[in-house]
Amino acid sequence: MEKRELTCIGCPMGCQITVELEGTEILSVKGNTCAIGDKYARNEVIHPERTVTSTVVVDGGDKPRCSVKTAGNIPKDKIAECMKAIDAVRVNAPVKIGDVIIENVLGTGVNVVATRNIHTVA
Repeated sequence: MEKRELTCIGCPMGCQITVELEGTEILSVKGNTCAIGDKYARNEVIHPERTVTSTVVVDGGDKPRCSVKTAGNIPKDKIAECMKAIDAVRVNAPVKIGDVIIENVLGTGVNVVATRNIHTVA
């Protein structure tokens, strides 16, 4: 049996959670004070995922870069590759919050979207 100690990032409480598992079978989750912690811990030990945030270069905009993020979580082991894909992108102004910058990044089913409006330079 394996024990993993985690600090939950599901809410501001930051509960110290202990997960006991046998291979990929979770035997128990202890220390969480809410259901979010239970869900976070189970996912974190079996299939960790994260939201990725970064910026892309904008041509012809009132700002040189636009902030972007994945519209959902992607597998943690794909973060470096995702960052490379984002870094390779250049977009043309205008850009609106929510615009899809990369569709289905790395075949994850998750889009990379703009999180800032960038206006065209007149």
